[in-house]
Amino acid sequence: QVQLVEGGGGLVQAGGSLRLSCAASGSIFSVDDMGWYRQGPGKQRELVTTITSGGGTNYADSVKGRFTISRDNAKNTVYLQMNSLKPEDTAVYYCYAEVAVSWRTSSRIYWGQGTQVTVSL
Repeated sequence: QVQLVEGGGGLVQAGGSLRLSCAASGSIFSVDDMGWYRQGPGKQRELVTTITSGGGTNYADSVKGRFTISRDNAKNTVYLQMNSLKPEDTAVYYCYAEVAVSWRTSSRIYWGQGTQVTVSL
């Protein structure tokens, strides 16, 4: 089985920074794309950013220039550095990873448990 464990959420004032982490562990053969979604109060879950195994990245327009995704392939860990935070960034942040558990199987998506980020005025 595969587990994704998130950390780093919390309460921060507008303009501040937070760094989220998400570590995948368990029966892992390979990890392809990793990334972050978020779900704000009363909103649908939205894609924030993704990173490929080769380091290619994509960002939602709302976070470009403020958020940076990175990963450590040796540790199967993805990070989200969030700067210049705004109240509208308040949400539960969920990481995901596309994981294959053996060379015989296709990869599937696994999710973290979610971590709360609250940005106050």
